[in-house]
Amino acid sequence: MSTYMNNAATSWPKPDPVPKAVFDFMVGRGANLARGAASGRDLDTMDMVIECREWLGRTLGGYRDGDPRYISFTANITESLNVVLKGYLKPGMTVATTSMEHNAVIRPLRRLEKKGVKVEVMGCDGCGKLDPDVFRALCESKKVDMLVMSHGSNLCGAVQDVDSLSRICGEKDIHFVLDTAQTAGVIPISASKLGLAALCFTGHKGLMGPQGIGGIVWKPSFAELCEPFVEGGTGSFSHEEHQPESMPDKFESGTPNLPGIAGLLAALKWIDEIGIDVIHKREEELGSRLLEGLKSVPGIVFHGSSEMDGRLPVFAVNFEGMDNGVIAGKLADMGIETRPGLHCAPLAHRTLGSFPQGALRLSVGFFSTEEQVDMTLKAIKQVAEEG
Repeated sequence: MSTYMNNAATSWPKPDPVPKAVFDFMVGRGANLARGAASGRDLDTMDMVIECREWLGRTLGGYRDGDPRYISFTANITESLNVVLKGYLKPGMTVATTSMEHNAVIRPLRRLEKKGVKVEVMGCDGCGKLDPDVFRALCESKKVDMLVMSHGSNLCGAVQDVDSLSRICGEKDIHFVLDTAQTAGVIPISASKLGLAALCFTGHKGLMGPQGIGGIVWKPSFAELCEPFVEGGTGSFSHEEHQPESMPDKFESGTPNLPGIAGLLAALKWIDEIGIDVIHKREEELGSRLLEGLKSVPGIVFHGSSEMDGRLPVFAVNFEGMDNGVIAGKLADMGIETRPGLHCAPLAHRTLGSFPQGALRLSVGFFSTEEQVDMTLKAIKQVAEEG
């Protein structure tokens, strides 16, 4: 049995209700959304989708008391970010971001930059955190139209001070777009309390759902300003040749991942039963155990903070004189699953001083155990000693 230490890539295993919900939908129900004759199965699918939107609104702090119309489904958070960034930013606008971003943010911005959007990348410190005063200074030196950034780093686990940043955005009338890939379901977040223009999420990490389902929690006024990324059949307004402006139809062309929505709904209910605070505490305890053990490994180099405060249990490390890819291979042979390399975040690695070699990333999850952490540490120490 393998020991899974790659929860930053996707949470695993999933809660038992999640695969069951996917299976039950495909086998027992399976009707498409808004593309039938209003049979019982058709209505059941519609009810399921609306219920999932409602649960997302409650879990992620949606606007207008979690109005389900302002929850859009996508295939993943990368698509969500593309929908928002390319739907709003126009030539001449200025968007601010940080030097700790995943390529899901950086690559769309570089594409938009070629079309005339001005991109300002703010440097983070050696722990991967942005000083809000750096953002404030940027806003005072020029007009910034949007701030887009990750809430928590997929590389080193650094959690950003979104409360301070959201206040600055409110003062300066800046649209704040938050990438919650690593934090949704693990840290309490409210899009409406933070005043976010858009909260982008993925279902398969902290939200414990299956891969292939993500979405956006919209501020209603901001959704009106964005153009749809994909246009086509919505199962509604079929007499019109133009994309509907009504939500959520505006951003949801084509058949959605209905089995994924079924699984995500089951995951959201499971999270509500367990409690996000309980999940966070459990992951923090396991992360502290792993961190303290890593500190005792000879020749280890931490990228980012070597303390547990203000972070997720995601650790990026290297070992003097050893290639992190080779180490990951040796650990895999011993049944320990990690992730080496650049983690789709070259800019973040440059910030932390681990470019171009990358790093070995270890990340625990709610279903990790103390025994697995100890087994991982034993294996790492063995590999380090062998060189």
